[in-house]
Amino acid sequence: MAKRDYYEVLGIGKSATADQIKSAYRKLAVKFHPDKNPEDKAAEEKFKEASEAYHVLSNSERKQSYDNFGHAAFENGGRGQGGFSNFDFSEHFSDIFEDFFGEGFGGGRRRGRKANYRGSDLRYDLSITLEEAYKGKKQDIKFSTSEKCNTCSGSGSKPGHDAGSCSMCGGRGQVRSSQGFFTVQQTCPQCGGAGEEITNPCTSCGGQGKKQAAKRLSVTIPKGVDDGTRIRLSGKGEAGSRGAGSGDLYLFINVHSHELFKRSDENLFFEFPVSIADAALGTSIEIPTIDGSKAKIKIPAGTQSGKQFRLRGKGMPYMRGSGYGDLYVQVNTEVPINLNSQQKELLEKFREIENEKSNPSIKKFFDKAKSFWKN
Repeated sequence: MAKRDYYEVLGIGKSATADQIKSAYRKLAVKFHPDKNPEDKAAEEKFKEASEAYHVLSNSERKQSYDNFGHAAFENGGRGQGGFSNFDFSEHFSDIFEDFFGEGFGGGRRRGRKANYRGSDLRYDLSITLEEAYKGKKQDIKFSTSEKCNTCSGSGSKPGHDAGSCSMCGGRGQVRSSQGFFTVQQTCPQCGGAGEEITNPCTSCGGQGKKQAAKRLSVTIPKGVDDGTRIRLSGKGEAGSRGAGSGDLYLFINVHSHELFKRSDENLFFEFPVSIADAALGTSIEIPTIDGSKAKIKIPAGTQSGKQFRLRGKGMPYMRGSGYGDLYVQVNTEVPINLNSQQKELLEKFREIENEKSNPSIKKFFDKAKSFWKN
């Protein structure tokens, strides 16, 4: 089958600029790459075709030869130079994808980075009371972790000695292996991608650049934290190997449940029991607040059980921003038990003189019930 015109393959004109050629190829390469189209032979062929076209048109000399002589410029015996019969496509595509997507997509020209040896992140569970969550607090915590070796300053090498290039990857941090048409690139198993090899390891840490130790740290818990809040302390985790950066420490906050208050975001809820007499006649009550002080609430005569009263600004502080939530006090009317003879006598007299106006909800219910029975 005759080869298609390279410009047609990339969907561009002969006047296309170098950037336009590169952009057109990139779209096709991403679309038809075998990793995105496993076992799709048609996509693989389109990928090869586009890559071949880009190889020619991306080079000014090859492009000029193609414009003058077409495909014949690269065939054996043609007037051009560099026939494809001797061209290493796998190596070329590896270079192309390194230019486009970085060394992680099949190039690996650069030396491995110390980021590969970054220390692990750590988790610390910290339990506090609701009062401590309201006020915020400072607390010392202790945990076991790895710290930078003082003898070698974290390098892993004996003082006065430097690490050498890795003998397996030659300092690249990556090794390549060919698999048919493609070149597979992997992190060097010997140096772990660092590109370096410790030839004279530190006697204190064995070449790791870090040692296990007990650590004490003073942490600040901001006011307003809620149960499940996660606080990140950058660089306070495990030390990295061979001078690499440390990981992070994550504090997971557990706020204990409170015997009086229930919390929902920045608002607090509190249930207060009152007697039938106080609910019927009205009264004033004093309630505790989370800051340790007291607040007064006036209960109007005839207050029904379940009624809520709102106290603005008496809830939890906002963790991000200023201000406080509210405190909601719910009045629950308690029916008395274990009545003495005098209480029973008074209630019997009260029941005799009760009328429908005193109990509108009861009257309304029985009116509905009578209507239901009639129907």
